[in-house]
Amino acid sequence: MGFLSKLKHHAKKLIGKQVDSPEEVAEKVIIIKDQNGEVYLPEFNFNSIGDLFYAEGYQIKTYEEIMGNSPASGDFHDAEMLTLVWETTPEAIAKLLPPPLKPAQKPVVLAFVANYPSTNFSLPYLESALLIRASFEGTEGFYCLSMPVTNDMAMAGGREIWGYPKKLANIALQREGDTVEGWTERHGIQFMKVKANLTGKINDNSAMDELLRFGLNPEGEYSDLGFTFKHSPSPVAGEAFDYPPRLVQGETVFKPKTFIFAEVEIELTPSEFDPWHEVPVERMLGGFYSVGDNSMLNDGKVLAEVDPIEFAPYAFLKWEWNKQ
Repeated sequence: MGFLSKLKHHAKKLIGKQVDSPEEVAEKVIIIKDQNGEVYLPEFNFNSIGDLFYAEGYQIKTYEEIMGNSPASGDFHDAEMLTLVWETTPEAIAKLLPPPLKPAQKPVVLAFVANYPSTNFSLPYLESALLIRASFEGTEGFYCLSMPVTNDMAMAGGREIWGYPKKLANIALQREGDTVEGWTERHGIQFMKVKANLTGKINDNSAMDELLRFGLNPEGEYSDLGFTFKHSPSPVAGEAFDYPPRLVQGETVFKPKTFIFAEVEIELTPSEFDPWHEVPVERMLGGFYSVGDNSMLNDGKVLAEVDPIEFAPYAFLKWEWNKQ
C-alpha cells in the first residue's frame, strides 16, 4: 500500500477511521509492516511504526484477504474410487458411534479405496476410509471412523481442519479390465483388502433401492453429508482436550464420468492399530467403481459441542503408543 496523504497519521488512528472501533481493527487487520520491519499488530495493541508518512510504502494483511484467497472447495480431478456398502450388526454401530450421533434406520457401513491423481491442494495421493451411517437431529450422513492416506499434507489438512481420523498408510488401487483390487496396510498388517467385478450388478439386487436412497446418481451429479469430531488433546495434566470436541458436518459433491455397479468382496484382518474388523459384514449390499471430479465444499458447520467426558472413549488417537 502506498501512503499518499501529505499529512502524517498514526497507524492506529488511520486504520481506525475505516472501522467502527479499535476492537474492529483487530478483527479486520492482522498486521501493518514498513520497509524497516517495524509493525503494527492490532490484536496485541502493539505499534512500533508510529506515524505513517507521505510517499512511504506499507504492507497490510487482513483476515478478509486470507479468507478471500481460500478456495471454495477442495477439488479432486479424475478421482478413481472403489466403494463398498454392507450391513453390520446393530451392536457394532452402538459400540462405535459417539453421542450425540444416533444410529441410522439400518446398520449400514461404507468403505472405499481412492486414487487422487490431481487436486487443488496437494500432491497426488491415495486414501481409504471406513464410515458408518448415522444421523443428527434427523439429518443423515456418514460418520468417518478411519481414513488412512499416503500423503502427509492430505493427512494434516483433513485432520486439523475437519477432524478426519487420518493416519499415514500404504494403499493400493488397480484396475485390470473388469476387475478392480485394492488394499490398505499399516505396521506391516494388510488390514483391508477389496476386490470388485465390474458386472453392472450388485451383490444383493434387492438392495439397489437402499443404495439409491443414499443419494447415489449413476447418471449425474450427487452429494452426501459427512460427520466428524474435531478435537485436540490437551498438554495440561488432567485435561483431556484443549476445547470441547466439536461435531462437524461437511458436504462432498461427486461428478462421475464413469460409474459402474460392481459385485464386491472385502477381507478385514484384525489389527490392534486399525480394528476395521470390528464392523463385520453381515450382508454385503454391493459396490461401485467410479472416476470423476469430486469437490469437498469449504463451508462446514459445527453442529454441536460435545461433553469431553462422554466423547473421550470414542476419541481418535492421532498416534500409536509404544506398547513395549
